[in-house]
Amino acid sequence: MTEVPKYDRMSDPQEHITTYTTVVNGNDLAPHEIEFVLLKKFGETLTRGALTWYSLLSEHSIDSFEMLVDSFIKAHVGSRKVQARKADIFRIAQGEYELLREYVTRFQKERVLLPAVPDEWAAEAFTKGLNPRSSDAPRKLKESLLEFQETTWEEVHNRYESKIRIKDDQVGFPSSTKGREKNKEKMKYDIDTYRRTSRGRFLPYERTEGRGRNFRTTDRFTVDKK
Repeated sequence: MTEVPKYDRMSDPQEHITTYTTVVNGNDLAPHEIEFVLLKKFGETLTRGALTWYSLLSEHSIDSFEMLVDSFIKAHVGSRKVQARKADIFRIAQGEYELLREYVTRFQKERVLLPAVPDEWAAEAFTKGLNPRSSDAPRKLKESLLEFQETTWEEVHNRYESKIRIKDDQVGFPSSTKGREKNKEKMKYDIDTYRRTSRGRFLPYERTEGRGRNFRTTDRFTVDKK
């Protein structure tokens, strides 16, 4: 039988079942043999925590492969959330006009916001997210990371700090006119946002009315100076 990738509780359990049953059904077995092989060989496709789970199943507690699948999926449903976290961090990528140091800072911030991302995922996701077309710095860093096969986020960040940042990432804006305009707009937006948020907290809407000869109505927001 073709070897099935070992399941270690770090991926979608349903995908493992699909792969396993496809392999077994592709071995020209008689219908009555398929069920027996599915039950007999399933434990051989597991490793680590999944294999421990399998070894702890009560004797004679499983009467069919369908029952085994149901128990397996329920026991490893949390692994789907692991896959979702992995997908989230691999969505982080360097923008076309984003400086390398900006991407490094943003990646660190977004990584911290995600729940329990393994170190090797962070290293791999950051490397894949580098955009070699934005400037020479990301290209050189990506080549360096792939060459030395850094596997932890600390190693990746140290290589950026020691080999790339000082030499290649000191320019204020990318060389292209379009890139410079994009970054100028971003900087202006950030400055405006800071000015607005630093004025204080806005209190609820207040309407002041006056009467008489000098009647006037003023609608305004007031600032809480506490």
